[in-house]
Amino acid sequence: MTLSGAARTWVAHALGSPVATASPLIGGVASRMTAIRTEDGREAVLRQLVSDPWRKHAVALLTRERDVHGLLRDTPVPAPRTLALDPDGKTTGDPSLLMTRLGGALDLVTVDAARLASTLLTIHAVRPPAGRWPREYQSWATEPKQVVPPWSTDDGLYREAFARLASDPPPYRRTFLHRDFHPGNVLWRRARVTGVVDWVETSSGPADLDVAHCASYLAGLHGVDAASAFRRSYVDQGGVLTSDADAATYWQVLDLIGLLPDGSGREGGAPAAVTSSIWASHGRGDLTVDLVRRRREDLLRQVLRG
Repeated sequence: MTLSGAARTWVAHALGSPVATASPLIGGVASRMTAIRTEDGREAVLRQLVSDPWRKHAVALLTRERDVHGLLRDTPVPAPRTLALDPDGKTTGDPSLLMTRLGGALDLVTVDAARLASTLLTIHAVRPPAGRWPREYQSWATEPKQVVPPWSTDDGLYREAFARLASDPPPYRRTFLHRDFHPGNVLWRRARVTGVVDWVETSSGPADLDVAHCASYLAGLHGVDAASAFRRSYVDQGGVLTSDADAATYWQVLDLIGLLPDGSGREGGAPAAVTSSIWASHGRGDLTVDLVRRRREDLLRQVLRG
């Protein structure tokens, strides 16, 4: 889809130069992402929330991302900066956030558990000033997801997982979370991390939850061993996870169940066909939805049964 006239005018005003090119970026699930280049050579990225449920909550999501960009500006975290915000879309037609463009590209082929863990540790080291901490995390393992999936090879495994989530969440040490940290939100150049994007879900919560989320994605992309290597690397580099085995299990199960279908055809936030297309566009034509499901089920089995 081409950039609308209203959006083009808004972007040009924000950047101080007419838009020369507007090119779609591949990979966005919740958003339409567009790479902008102006006539005077400036580059930026335009995020527009065009689909529900994200569009419905666009004001909160995009305002949060703007605020987080500001919090991270003077930290070592390689995050974008907000350049302009139209959270309700009254000016542009769609809820919009214009941000700086970071160098690098997604890499869904290579596994570098150590650098991913180091980057997450940098994020977790952020300590916002009093009164500027983001909201408390929200569980994505909602009731509609707590249903044995049709591809299950072990229905009892899922029932055991649901039972684990029936208790109250364990206590935790408050940590600044990305909340959606995984290889699809990390940019690389020559084996180095150049950026971390997609800060709309940033939260306060247990470090275990961010680690579990990235591990769940690594399991799907590369297998259970990659997930385990990432978790070990986080701890080896000084990361602190809960020492309570039951609590550790709870956070990992919470994330894995949060990636199950929600009853509307979305799985891990997107329809399976959309996710498959993103994988293929980034060199992972070998991945199938069934393979990723099986790998995550293997991780759930390891978490619950060793």
